[in-house]
Amino acid sequence: MTRKEKIEVDFEKAVLTASKTDRKLPPDIMLSLYAHYKQATQRNHIIPYEKLADNDLRGAFKYNAMIQLKELTTLEAKEGYIKLVETYILKS
Repeated sequence: MTRKEKIEVDFEKAVLTASKTDRKLPPDIMLSLYAHYKQATQRNHIIPYEKLADNDLRGAFKYNAMIQLKELTTLEAKEGYIKLVETYILKS
């Protein structure tokens, strides 16, 4: 199995683990998981800031989290997501 294939398999497992957890995670970790997932699955698909509704605080936080990761490759984002799941869901 190549490194890329291993990351793909581990990412799918991490997504399944995260989606099934009942663990309450802090908002900053949830935003990081969200942004890593989006970057891993929809690279460069950031909604333009102008399209955020006025007073959409939640949307603004998501936008900010995604902007911070915009330079990551798909594989880097998947690795980051895997690490977050391992750290905050599996090891906690």
